Amino acid sequence: MRRLFPVTDVTDETAATGETAATGGPAGREWSPAELAAAYAYPEPGPEGRVPWLRGNMVSTLDGAAQHAGRSQPISCPADMRIFGVLRALADVVVVGAETVRQEGYRPARARAEFAAAREAAGQTPAPVIAVVTASLDLDFSLPLFTSPLVPTLVLTGAGADPVRVAAAEKAGARVVVAGEGAAVDPERAVRALAELGHTRLLTEGGPRLLGQMVAAGVLDELCLTVSPMLTAGDAQRIAGGPTVTLPRRFALSSMLEEDGFLFTRYRRT
Repeated sequence: MRRLFPVTDVTDETAATGETAATGGPAGREWSPAELAAAYAYPEPGPEGRVPWLRGNMVSTLDGAAQHAGRSQPISCPADMRIFGVLRALADVVVVGAETVRQEGYRPARARAEFAAAREAAGQTPAPVIAVVTASLDLDFSLPLFTSPLVPTLVLTGAGADPVRVAAAEKAGARVVVAGEGAAVDPERAVRALAELGHTRLLTEGGPRLLGQMVAAGVLDELCLTVSPMLTAGDAQRIAGGPTVTLPRRFALSSMLEEDGFLFTRYRRT
């Protein structure tokens, strides 16, 4: 792993020896979880305390595919999965769309020993909460995600959700949170509802439709995008779907890491 941005005066020789870069980050070797956690830290609280910060984490091929054969794993890599794990370990809650839960076979987030002390000091639960965004509640509530998570799974839905499905979710052990009128979830209201539950370090892993809704609603603060050095062609989804925004949302490059040709970029809203 090496840092490409912010630009430093690290030489090729320094990178090859695995010495520490001028910015404090290691170069030319596998970064430890603690080093990755420092590189991806959430913003520090301001004078009024911690405010919600919604971060997205997605992967895309060179030709814009967010999936291959319906899953993101084929276009990922070990370094991407290490960062995936660290981003989860830093988050209070992982927000995910119901379709992604079904396609990716989501399981409860696990506690990681190397982050236990930091999470306890930050007042976080041992593992992040999984929050599933769904209008229909068309989910298999017998899955471990609902029946045996380390911390109860949240189900974000609208006020008009089917009461039978709501009851099924609650019977399985999930906590149902209303975050919208009708059946649909309002992204802005969802962020606010999660913050009211004490979850201000937010992470979304998609899928593309959910991320597109968050972009359109203007609630996405940061995007961590892995650029995979692969080409897939075909008609796979992009990282964000849904209706086009009136004006493109401008983000600024915050950092960029590289390993084995994969670029790990981090963009923040300007």
